[in-house]
Amino acid sequence: MKKSFLSLILIFTLTTFSLSADEGMWMLHLLKQQKYPEMKKLGLKLRDYDIYNPNGTSIKDAVVQFGGGCTGEVISSQGLVLTNHHCGYGQIQNHSTLEHNYLENGFWAMTKTEELPNPGLTVTFIDKVEEVTDYVKNCLERDKALDKDGILFLSPAYLKSIAKERVGKEFLENNAGADVEIKPFFDGNQYFMFIKKIYSDIRLVGAPPSSIGKFGADTDNWMWPRHTGDFSLFRIYADKNGNPAPYSPDNVPLKPKRWLTVSTQGANENDFVMILGFPGTTYKFYTSWEVAERRDIDNRVRINMRRVRQEALLNEMLADPQVNIQYASKYTGSTNAYKSAIGSNWAIDKRNFVMAKKRQQERLIGWAKKKNKTQFLAALDTLQHIVEQRSDLRFRDRMLNEGIVRGIEFANVPVRNADSLIRALRNKDEKKIENFTLLLLNDYRNFANKNYSVEVDKKVAKAMIAEYIRLVPKDKHPDVFTVLHTEFEGDINKYVDNIFENSVFGSEANLEKFLSHLTPETLVHDPMFSFARSVKKEEAMLKDQQDAFTRAYLIARRSYLDGVLEMDGATAYAPDANLTLRLAYGQ
Repeated sequence: MKKSFLSLILIFTLTTFSLSADEGMWMLHLLKQQKYPEMKKLGLKLRDYDIYNPNGTSIKDAVVQFGGGCTGEVISSQGLVLTNHHCGYGQIQNHSTLEHNYLENGFWAMTKTEELPNPGLTVTFIDKVEEVTDYVKNCLERDKALDKDGILFLSPAYLKSIAKERVGKEFLENNAGADVEIKPFFDGNQYFMFIKKIYSDIRLVGAPPSSIGKFGADTDNWMWPRHTGDFSLFRIYADKNGNPAPYSPDNVPLKPKRWLTVSTQGANENDFVMILGFPGTTYKFYTSWEVAERRDIDNRVRINMRRVRQEALLNEMLADPQVNIQYASKYTGSTNAYKSAIGSNWAIDKRNFVMAKKRQQERLIGWAKKKNKTQFLAALDTLQHIVEQRSDLRFRDRMLNEGIVRGIEFANVPVRNADSLIRALRNKDEKKIENFTLLLLNDYRNFANKNYSVEVDKKVAKAMIAEYIRLVPKDKHPDVFTVLHTEFEGDINKYVDNIFENSVFGSEANLEKFLSHLTPETLVHDPMFSFARSVKKEEAMLKDQQDAFTRAYLIARRSYLDGVLEMDGATAYAPDANLTLRLAYGQ
């Protein structure tokens, strides 16, 4: 086994350097032809294949995707993984109780037997990255009869299917934990395939108290410089052969191919530093109209609606220690995106990104006219037209999403099994009645789980609905809001209270009453199910109306990026981040 004697400053997912930094997030397998010479000039002493080597061990083998959207670093020969405190926050919260409040007091497993399992949590290694642009184009040509909307080139399901086709069924069956994925880059102008190995037995080893791990909390979040002990420790377990396996007491700590050691020396002025990780999503290639749309619609709606939700949540959390544990992870997730949106809008205005994008567009327009590349001019015209035309739909969609779908827990109560039970009861199908009754009971248990509070949901819903109806015109509300405006004369408090008083899912007592006397009419007229059905209907309607723009928009985006790459060269830019392994560097 090999170890990488590197300071963890190389790996932590910071995004700002004190003196100078290249702003790109570069693909590791392309470093040699893009940025490696410049990195050497700045002081890098590693060889390019020390960073990425698909045929041997390299640093990339010690950098993992933690869960669905975080970065972790393997730091021991026993599969120990270091990640951020906020990345492990959901697991820490899930294990916390009033008696064992690991959020407040921290957690440390003194032995491996004390480490805590986390169902659903995964750690993903990237074994190999391969450019497959020509392969994807050939598949798209072969399957053009399937491409009814003309946007199969961005379909995750389609790209997944041809990725599996490329590696073959035998490869996936004979390699435990193996997965493969093709992702589009530069809006479908390039494609890369990622061969992965995914481990699913991940156990919590240690975490500091939130007073350390979350020091500065939301005030300091997304700020630089930031001083916080933002870390937590987990361990990867495998079967006795080192292969990924579901949780089992018989599993053993993974012996990784590569791990890093922690340096306590830090970095000095003018040292070369680099970061490896899995950054989420960036929009570096937005046009000026898209930047303005992001600022004026997406971010402003998010900032306002999450502020309302967070104020309501925080009041309840501060008043009750149990609620504080239940909603800690939900609150943190909400505030993270809220603070990010605030910072995004600040940066857009501070750096005048709209004007900067206009200058970039003007440069492309001048080049395209000179080269007689009229398709790129048409792409820009299309993007401007679509962004302007969809503004009202986008505002309503974001308001519904942030204010109701994300903002109110009971808006997401599952209705499919309830509707199936209605049909079974009307048809007097005893077997299906029994089956869907059990499924409905399971739906309730998942909905009213240990991290749910009826009183919190009520209070948040009242605040969110009030803000939603204040900002969205009455004739644009979901149909179910007619009940609020007519039967309850706009009294939101009475309306929400009525939903819980009369819904099967409003309380365990209500559910038991329904189960003792099953009638289809109860579910048909259930106010909570009616609310959820109406919200889903409105959500689908807004999606359908926006989909009228989708095909032209996505094709125009691809053409626009094609123009940028043709003008400046395919290796001039790093693609937007999309949860794939990247490297950034600077001094």
